[in-house]
Amino acid sequence: MPRLIECVPNFSEGRDAAKIDALVAAMQSVEGVYVLDRESDTDHNRCVVTLAGEPEPVAEAALRGVGKALELIDLTKHSGAHPRLGATDVVPFIPVDGVSIEDCVALAKKVGAEIWNRHKIPVYFYESAAARPERVNLENVRKGQFEGVREDVLKNPERAPDIGEPRLHPTAGAVIVGARKFLIAYNINLNTPDVSIANKIAKAIRFSSGGLRYVKSMGVDLKARKVAQVSINMTDYEQTPLHRVFEMVRSEAARYGASIIGSEIVGLVPKRAIEMTADFYLKFENFSPAQVFENRLTAALTGVPLESGAGKLAALARPFLDAVAEPTATPGGGSVSAFAAALAASLAQMVAGLSRKKKSQAAYVDQLSAAVAEMHAAAAELSAAIDKDAASYDAVLAAFKLPKDIPEDARHREEAIQKATRGAAEVPMSVARKAVEIYERLGQLEAFSSASMLSDLRVARLMAAAGARGALANVAINLDSITDATFVASMRKQAGEIETRLSASSAHA
Repeated sequence: MPRLIECVPNFSEGRDAAKIDALVAAMQSVEGVYVLDRESDTDHNRCVVTLAGEPEPVAEAALRGVGKALELIDLTKHSGAHPRLGATDVVPFIPVDGVSIEDCVALAKKVGAEIWNRHKIPVYFYESAAARPERVNLENVRKGQFEGVREDVLKNPERAPDIGEPRLHPTAGAVIVGARKFLIAYNINLNTPDVSIANKIAKAIRFSSGGLRYVKSMGVDLKARKVAQVSINMTDYEQTPLHRVFEMVRSEAARYGASIIGSEIVGLVPKRAIEMTADFYLKFENFSPAQVFENRLTAALTGVPLESGAGKLAALARPFLDAVAEPTATPGGGSVSAFAAALAASLAQMVAGLSRKKKSQAAYVDQLSAAVAEMHAAAAELSAAIDKDAASYDAVLAAFKLPKDIPEDARHREEAIQKATRGAAEVPMSVARKAVEIYERLGQLEAFSSASMLSDLRVARLMAAAGARGALANVAINLDSITDATFVASMRKQAGEIETRLSASSAHA
């Protein structure tokens, strides 16, 4: 089986079709490399090319693209709405099949060194390939863009490239090379030319400002179309799906009297992302990817069953497991507790949905249908709490970083810490309340669910109890740092009531 990767080089040219053709031709000249897509935008003055193939040929194709961009693009004469640091701005490598993210990191390092050796263009590493923590985020590397970094790098050692001399190439700038998971570039256009509205919306939805966990965004002025755009990068579409981003942008736009006139995908998008969005808006009942014709045809042609394909379920779980395993404070125990409770609700929904199809349970169809809807809503609420818990703790960390050198600053910092810590206790408390509701409801479901699914219900109860008790543990540790005695007493009383309900329901199981 071939080892496959994707590479999505971004070039600072979106207006000259002949130059874009030359860039693509240079990369396409490498045998074994497939150009899957090319996108260009005149307002952004940028093109994005999607390459795929085995690692070494794709790496060589990317290097040839960098060389051709050096010949064709002069950043001193370039302007566009999209931030950029180089003629070849970013070169990310993405694992597809038979390749790990660690393999892509090693490839990124090799390509970065070769860019300097061949073309004398300095290189910065980002995302999983970052050599320094502050360079994980692309926006930190690119802050100031070509013109700002060109001056700053000469006097600030902290801005020096990871490879190459401490200066930018005079016309090609620098290349930012990295390794990451699949990213969806998604733009939403508004019915207003006021870019300040797009900037406000972008701030509301991006994670760095307290928004959605796997979203990066900025406002862009599309002068040619006389509209403002919210330009978005989605770094984990399964945990923060397209429809959630779309709905939040629509809601935020309405606050400013604006609305969405259209949205677009830049480059390619996984079919799963579209299936999830269709499922959300069409409210499919018991929908499965196996019902998609192309999926079923692929399974028939390859001989790999859709529902039991090797590693399919593990692949679905892997993004969250990887996020938890990262050496970062979030997601942590609170998010895991919410996830455990969401799994309990989802398993309960499965049991109720299958039970209502059985003739033996015909008398309980109404109750089972109500349970399906109830558990679906509970799972959605708890799924959202996964991100809310992470965001609440990130707010605590941000409060601790506030200045404290003078008494006034110290007072503001302490107030911010207390407020954020209360929030970090309130989110897991809401998870615990919902989890115990599910725990009790699961006990009731045993009376009219199919007997053959009793083990599934019992697993769901164990997960709900774990979610509740795990959330309460997070509540308790935050209460230790809160000085508001009334708040602490109220929260501890609620925690005791939840523990009592868990114990009572368990005694009657």
